[in-house]
Amino acid sequence: MKRTKLAVFASGSGSNYEAIVEACRDGRIEADVVLLVCDKPGAKVLERAKRFGTESFAFNPKDYESREAYETVLVSMLEERGIDYICLAGYMRIVGKVLLERFEQRIVNIHPSLLPSFKGAHAIQDAVDYGVKIFGVTTHFVDETLDGGRIIDQAAIVYEGSDIEELTNLIHNIEHKLYVKTINKLINKKY
Repeated sequence: MKRTKLAVFASGSGSNYEAIVEACRDGRIEADVVLLVCDKPGAKVLERAKRFGTESFAFNPKDYESREAYETVLVSMLEERGIDYICLAGYMRIVGKVLLERFEQRIVNIHPSLLPSFKGAHAIQDAVDYGVKIFGVTTHFVDETLDGGRIIDQAAIVYEGSDIEELTNLIHNIEHKLYVKTINKLINKKY
């Protein structure tokens, strides 16, 4: 049976990338991470990709005339490698129409809130500031809306403290497990 090919897009440290790769390697996911795409050439995730032997492509969006220009390059790379799904893992860019059209319903994101609440880059802080006691993580298909798209799965925790670092670590632990579960749902078409 052909193994599913994944591309992970990340902008930061890459803890979700690492969790996905480890799950692929130890058999919890029947897939392979074939390519890491990073829009920040100095990001820590690139060091992790090197350590795991994953091919990586780092680019600076400002080196391209438009989002369409760099997404056209990305689509070409993804198609050459036969990528089945794109997993956004802390990728801090809006995905544009070039990628969305070519990989419709095959781009997944993980977000550190129970969507549709607290969209955007500061979801954890926004939820704390609002005073919520139930926090969580959502995986969803990516569409043209910010943190929109059909929800695939969610996981929640109760947290009544105010330590953002502690809460962020708790949420990251949930993300790592939920992304593995979500990728398996994609592979088995159970979403």
